[in-house]
Amino acid sequence: MEQEMEMAISEIPMELAIGGRSRFENAWRSVRADLGRRARRLTHGDHDRAEELLSRTALKAFLYICQFSERVRDAEGFLFLVLNHTFLDSARRNTREEKVIDPYVDLDTDSIHAMASSAPSPLQALLMQEELEQVRQALMQLSDAQRMLFQLKFEEERPYSEIAAAFGISEALARKRVELLRKKLHALLPQRRVH
Repeated sequence: MEQEMEMAISEIPMELAIGGRSRFENAWRSVRADLGRRARRLTHGDHDRAEELLSRTALKAFLYICQFSERVRDAEGFLFLVLNHTFLDSARRNTREEKVIDPYVDLDTDSIHAMASSAPSPLQALLMQEELEQVRQALMQLSDAQRMLFQLKFEEERPYSEIAAAFGISEALARKRVELLRKKLHALLPQRRVH
């Protein structure tokens, strides 16, 4: 952290750094104890996390005050604002990491191996692609009305009452048309089974 601060300080023009540094130091000394208590409360008493939070807060506030001292009217209040924002940033970062990496997952469990083994092999993936292409070609041979019927029944899984309403026919006729569609698809795809 000290190296980061030294590198950042070296990039600040000297005339800004002198006034900003003394302003930061005075504000830091006056509220350091209160900032420490607030940091420990935010981290639920975790001393190490509180110290890290204070270090990040000090660096961010110092850099800002050195560069934009005229914008900061109340340096002490500004330090508390930076502390809160730094804490929120770290909480968001931790939440994002938890979504990506679950620390409670045991990578040696059988369920992980079962999920990995249930993934299709390259050969199975190729066969599935070929079957999907056959289905696509069969669908291209259907009329527009039959494709719409296929979409309503097999893709959207709509009930027969809705299918009948969409076509303006009785529910019994909708069932009959779905049955005829199944037979046609069986003829076009003899090795496939349409539900």
